[in-house]
Amino acid sequence: MAKKAGVQRRNKSNPEIPTSSMADIAFLLIVFFLVTTTMNQDKGIGMQLPPAGENKKIQKKNICNIWVNSVGGILINMEQEVPLGGLRAEMERRLSENDKLIVSLKADEETSYDTFINVLDEVKLSGAQRISLASPEK
Repeated sequence: MAKKAGVQRRNKSNPEIPTSSMADIAFLLIVFFLVTTTMNQDKGIGMQLPPAGENKKIQKKNICNIWVNSVGGILINMEQEVPLGGLRAEMERRLSENDKLIVSLKADEETSYDTFINVLDEVKLSGAQRISLASPEK
């Protein structure tokens, strides 16, 4: 066969996707998402706990015990039942009488978390700075 003059034969190239920079692109995307993504941090009860094993002798007159039972009833020093709405005023009165007052908060194991947090919030709003969370007795 004779070649025609002026006609050149084309070499067919294989169509390929260049993958040499694919790793670079993936790395840049990972860095981009790491930098722009925000993580929600869980918020808890903001309290500073004392170091483990620290014991101090405290006079009974400087302790105010608050017990919360399983149905949400609130007792102060096992003598006075107070509704949640009146807890803040009662604690403000007691704190004004004794500036060294430590509030010990104890709840029954069956107490709902909402009730416990509401009582804790009322105690904090009353101005109490020294709050102790006692574990329930079994």
